[in-house]
Amino acid sequence: MTTLLVVAKEPRPGRVKTRLTPPYTPQEAAALAEAALADTLDAVAAAPATRRVLVLDGRPGPWLPPGFDVVPQCGGGLDERLAAAFAACGEPALLVGMDTPQITPSLLTVDFEDCDAYLGPAEDGGFWALGLADPDPALLRGVPMSTARTGALQHERLLAAGLRVRGLPRLRDVDTAADAAAVATATPRGRFGARFRALGEVGAR
Repeated sequence: MTTLLVVAKEPRPGRVKTRLTPPYTPQEAAALAEAALADTLDAVAAAPATRRVLVLDGRPGPWLPPGFDVVPQCGGGLDERLAAAFAACGEPALLVGMDTPQITPSLLTVDFEDCDAYLGPAEDGGFWALGLADPDPALLRGVPMSTARTGALQHERLLAAGLRVRGLPRLRDVDTAADAAAVATATPRGRFGARFRALGEVGAR
C-alpha cells in the first residue's frame, strides 16, 4: 500500500490560478481551483492507500473530505516543497497536485513490486504525478520546476539514481482558459466541469 500526497494551495481569489485571469475574474478562477481541488481529493479518497495527506499552503475549507491528514507546506521553491512532502513519508508514496481534476482512483492505484518510481507527464512539459518507493527528498531538490523541461529533467534525475521508472498516462494541467475548457469537456461529470459550465463561455466576454 501507498501514502497518497496532494500538494495544494487554499483556493483564495488572487492566490490560485492567476493565469486564468483574464478572462476569468480572480473570484471565478478561485472557484475553478476549488472545484479542481475537490475533484482531486475525491479521487484520492476513493483510491487504495494506507494514508492520505493534504500538503496545504493555507487553511482547509469545506471542500476537504474526511480521511485526510493536513500538514502545512514548507517554505522555499517548489522543488523544496515537494521534497519536504516526500521526506515526511516513511513508506512508498505517490504525489499529485490540484491541477488535474480529471484523475481517477484507478490512475492512483499503483504498486512498486517491479519498479522504483512512477512519473506522470503533463502536456505542458511538467509532471502531474510522482511516485517513489523510497521517498528520498534528494531526488527532487534542485530539479527546475515550472518549465517545459521539468518532466524530462525529473525523469533524468530518477534514471541517474538507478531507479526503474514506470510511466503514467500523459494528462493536461489546468493552467489557462484553453486548458480549463479542454479538461472540462473531457470530464464533464465532476465538480470542475459543472463549475466551468456554470461560469459560461469566456469567449463571449
